[in-house]
Amino acid sequence: MLVSGYIPSAEGVEKVGKIGRDLKLRASAKPGSFFWVLDPVMGDQGRLYIPPDEVPAYKALLRDADLILPNQFEAELLSGTAITSTASIAAALASLHATYHIPHIVITSIRLPASPAESAAPETLTIIGSTATSTFAPRPFRIDVPAFPVFFSGTGDMFAALTAFRLREAAAAAGLSATPQWVSGDGVAATDLPLARAAAAVLASMQAVLGKTFAAYEAALPRVEAVEDGVCGVVDGVVPPEKARHLAVTRAAEVRVVKNVRDLVDPPDVKRYAARPL
Repeated sequence: MLVSGYIPSAEGVEKVGKIGRDLKLRASAKPGSFFWVLDPVMGDQGRLYIPPDEVPAYKALLRDADLILPNQFEAELLSGTAITSTASIAAALASLHATYHIPHIVITSIRLPASPAESAAPETLTIIGSTATSTFAPRPFRIDVPAFPVFFSGTGDMFAALTAFRLREAAAAAGLSATPQWVSGDGVAATDLPLARAAAAVLASMQAVLGKTFAAYEAALPRVEAVEDGVCGVVDGVVPPEKARHLAVTRAAEVRVVKNVRDLVDPPDVKRYAARPL
């Protein structure tokens, strides 16, 4: 398997694409023996943090990837569809599957407008996945998870790494290891797809780890507030208090992967995160 993530230049994207295509060509005589997970890291919340010429470079890779993991903003860029509702999500998936023949897609974080009945409920993030049929029609599913009121550092890489492993595991369990791109037959429902089962396991692990990271973050807040007050965090007068506080917040919210490795190996409460039809 190849997992590719943040690449800082269009030239770098092209070089990673060459590696992916070469590996795919070498494996062409043995279907299912190579799988490329492409995380097209381009931006978030309406803002690019790569040079604009990288967007077409990423689009040029899509036909060769087996699974892509865009966030909402990246999915909108790649599909040319503004995501504002479940109907527009379905349209974005249909466009990506049909235009680029991408077998598997997971849009990693979507915030949909709350209905009046949901407006008082805790904020949630929606993860949307789809494995294409033989005619490249989408088979979409959704999983909703509670959103923590803090920006964690490292969640994207964690999601990509866990998804690579769990999808390989789920595809093997479904007897798809020797099937091109691990695509299920058209008769398999969206919620029974290996991708849906993999996503449930991934999110169970992530919610457990993020919950423990959030608890540690809250315990660290008194120290972070002390930095904000200028009590600590300045070394020889070089680091301004506001910079020291930013570093302290980032450090406190860094995902605690190693300390919670058991939750990665044995995801708790997987059934709670079972996929639903979109």
